[in-house]
Amino acid sequence: MPTHYRACNLCEAICGLAIEHEDGKILSIRGDEQDPLSRGHICPKAVALQDVYEDPDRLKYPVRRTANGWERIGWEEAFDEVATNLRKVQEKHGPDAVGAYFGNPNVHNLGSMLFSGAFSKALGTKNRFSATSADQLPHHVAALTMFGHGLLLPVPDVSRTHFLLIIGANPLVSNGSMMTAPGFARHMKGIQERGGKVVVVDPRRTETAGKADTHYFIRPGRDALMLLALIHTVLKEELVELRHLKDIVTGLDEVEKIAAGFSPETAAPLVGIKADDIRRLAREFAQAPSAVCYGRMGASTQPFGGLCQWLINVFNILTGNLDREGGAMFTRPAFDQVGFTGSQGKTGIFGRRRTRVSGLPEYSGEFPVAALAEEILTPGEGRIRAMVTVAGNPVLSTPNGNLLDEALAGLEFMVAIDIYINETSRHANIILPTTTGLETEHYDVIFHLLAVHNTAKYSPPLFEKEPEQRHDWQIFQALTERLSGQAGNNMQPGPMLDFALRSGPYKLSLKQLIAEPHGIDLGPLQPCLPGRLFTPDKRIPLAPDIFVQDISRLKAKMGSWKKVTSGDFPFGLIGRRQLRSNNSWMHNAYRLVKGKERCTLLIHPDDAERVGVEEGQEVRVVSAAGAIEIKAELSSEMMPGVVSIPHGWGHSREGVMMNVARAHPGASINDLTENSRIDALTGNAAFSGVPVRVEPVSPALR
Repeated sequence: MPTHYRACNLCEAICGLAIEHEDGKILSIRGDEQDPLSRGHICPKAVALQDVYEDPDRLKYPVRRTANGWERIGWEEAFDEVATNLRKVQEKHGPDAVGAYFGNPNVHNLGSMLFSGAFSKALGTKNRFSATSADQLPHHVAALTMFGHGLLLPVPDVSRTHFLLIIGANPLVSNGSMMTAPGFARHMKGIQERGGKVVVVDPRRTETAGKADTHYFIRPGRDALMLLALIHTVLKEELVELRHLKDIVTGLDEVEKIAAGFSPETAAPLVGIKADDIRRLAREFAQAPSAVCYGRMGASTQPFGGLCQWLINVFNILTGNLDREGGAMFTRPAFDQVGFTGSQGKTGIFGRRRTRVSGLPEYSGEFPVAALAEEILTPGEGRIRAMVTVAGNPVLSTPNGNLLDEALAGLEFMVAIDIYINETSRHANIILPTTTGLETEHYDVIFHLLAVHNTAKYSPPLFEKEPEQRHDWQIFQALTERLSGQAGNNMQPGPMLDFALRSGPYKLSLKQLIAEPHGIDLGPLQPCLPGRLFTPDKRIPLAPDIFVQDISRLKAKMGSWKKVTSGDFPFGLIGRRQLRSNNSWMHNAYRLVKGKERCTLLIHPDDAERVGVEEGQEVRVVSAAGAIEIKAELSSEMMPGVVSIPHGWGHSREGVMMNVARAHPGASINDLTENSRIDALTGNAAFSGVPVRVEPVSPALR
C-alpha cells in the first residue's frame, strides 16, 4: 500500500503526515513519526485535507454570477473578463479604484507565496489589504523597528527553556502561532520535567492555562500595563542582564524613565493581578536559568497590540533572554526570506502612506483591513469600486462584517480567487477556483521561518489535477500577463524554489529535499546577533520613537480604566482558538464540526446568574457595532466580567453554497467588532476586549 509523505498546510504547525492511499482514494492519514519537526504529532484538522479534496461543494472551474444563478465558463473567457473589467474600472476612476485582499491561506501555499507578488504589481493599486492586520501586524512593526526587518521575528526556544511566560495565547490548541511548534504538549511537558515552569496570563483559563504551573486572569486589553510593571520590577531590583547584547543595545535610559511610572502597585488594580504576584513573576523570570516571554493573539489584537509586542521584546532583552538558548531566538531557514530581502534596507516600510478616510498607516505595501469597508463606502477620489479577494473571507474574519458585507454588495465589479462560494465570494461577478492541498506541491516558506527547530521539507502532489483545473500560480500568471500586457516568463514553482534553496544558508537543492520525503533536520536554533540584524547601525534600539510616543495614549486610557462603571456594555468580549477550526472554510468539513455545538458564548456562572441566563439558553450579545444571537455555555474558566466567542463562524447569510457549514452556522464574533476599534499605533484590528452586554432572548432550557 503506497504512502505519501507531506506537510499539512492547514495551520501554522506544518505537521508531517503519512497518507496511505490506493487507486486514487485516501485510506488513512496519520502523523509521520520520522518528520524531524513534528515527530508524529497530528491534530484533527489533518483529515480536512481529504474532506476538502472530496468536497462536492468545492469549485473546480470558473463560474460567473448571473440573474439566474452561477454558470460555468471557460478559463480563457474568465481571465479576459476579469482583466477587462478591472482595467475598465481603473480607466474610469484611477488605478487605486481597485482593491485587493489576501486571506490567511495564501501564506500556507507555495504557489501564492511565489507568484502573488507579480500579480499585485501588475494590478497597479495602492489599495492592498490582507489578514496580517487582523492578526499579527504588531509583531512585524516591533521587529522592523527593533531588528531592522519585519520578518526577523523572535521565536521561543521551547525545547531548551526553563521558564515560559505565555500572554494571550493557547499553544496546546494552536500548536504555536508565530511559533511553529507541532506537538506543543511535548515541549510543555519537557519544560516541567527539567524543573522549569510555565505561566499563562489570559482572561480565560485556556487548555494551556489548565496544564500550566500558574495561571493569572487579566482584564482584556491591559497586557501592556502588566508588561511595564514587570519591566519596572526588573529595573528597580537591578535584575537586568544584557549578556552578549550589552554593546549593541541602545535606549536603556529611556526605558527606565518610562517604566518608572508603572509600578506593580499602579498596575495591579487595573489589570486584576496582585502587585506581589507581578513582582514575583518578574523575579522568577529574570532569575531562571533561561526564560522566554511569548505573546500572541490576545496580546496583538487589542488597542495596545503594538506596545505589547514591543514590551515583550524589551522584557526578553533586559533579562538576557534574546538570542540565547532557551530564550527568544531567530531561525535560520533553508528558504531565507530575511536574508534575501534584508540587505535592501527598505523591507516593510511602515507609515509611508495613510488610508484615505481614517489615515491608518501602511505596512509593507498594505493598508489595515479595518479600513477596507470605509474605503469602499466613502465617496471621493481614490474610492475603491472593484475588488479582488484571494483565498480569504473577510466578511467573517475582519472587523464589522455586516458593514463590509454591505460594501461588497455595492461594488461595480468583483473577482474572487477561491474554492468556495462563501460569505465574501458570493458577491463576486466571477470566481476563479484553484487546486488545493493534495493536488499541489508544497514547501512552507513562512512557517519554517517561525519554527522552534530548523528543518526543511518538500511535499510533491499526491493526486494529479484534472485537466481543466488550474493551480493558483497558473491563475496568477494568466492574470498578470493580461493586466501587464506582457507575455509571461513561464516560470514554475519548482525551479524558483530550487533557486531559493541553493541561495540559502545550507545550499540545499530541491533534488535533495525530494530524496528526503520526511524532511531534513537542520539543527536547533542558534545565536546569531549582531550578524542577523538589519538596523542601519547593527544595534537594537530599546526605545523606538513610535512606541515611546504611544505610551501617552496608554496613560490616557488608564484614567478611564480607573472609573468603576458598568455602562451599557459591562462585559469584555474575547475570542478563542479551537482545535478543530482555523479558517472559516474548515467548517464545511463534517468531521470538524460534528458533535457538540462549539460556537457558544462562554460566560462565568456568577455573571450568568446576574444577567438571568442559564446553561443552553439563547442569548443576545450586543455591542456598539451590532448584535448576534448565540447559545450560552456557563464556564468557570472565564474571568468574571469577560465572555468569549470563537472566531470564523456565521454561515447563515443568503447565497452561501457550503452545505455543511450552513447546517452548523454559528454566529460571527466580527459582527460585534467596530471597524474603528483598532490599535492606533499599528492599525491592527482590536478584537480583544470589545465592550458588550448579554441578555436572554428565550426561556431557560431546564
